[in-house]
Amino acid sequence: MYSSRYSLFVGRYQPFHDGHKWLIEQRLKSGKKICIAIMDIHDLEPEKNPYPAEEVKQNIDNQLKTLIDQGVVKTIIIPPIESINYGRTVGYDIIEHIPPDNVYNISATKIRNRHVK
Repeated sequence: MYSSRYSLFVGRYQPFHDGHKWLIEQRLKSGKKICIAIMDIHDLEPEKNPYPAEEVKQNIDNQLKTLIDQGVVKTIIIPPIESINYGRTVGYDIIEHIPPDNVYNISATKIRNRHVK
């Protein structure tokens, strides 16, 4: 049974890779639903963000189709974020997940560079 509230993950996902999957799996294992917020940053920094937000969303939706169909994952597009802020106890936690080295070392930049050759 999944909780009724969502765990939010904000990112560029340029591209969505196994490190991202590991991260959301940590919350899914805890019975939490996931909301993946994709920053629409392509036009601001195309050299670091070659994929438009709609293409990123479609890629994630394709990879996580089963979870989306089950209603445990949602994807949304948000504007470019410079910070996440809160004032006092606001009814949600801020949680850091420390991945193992093999996941920590996954780099979207390296993945993109392999496809540029």
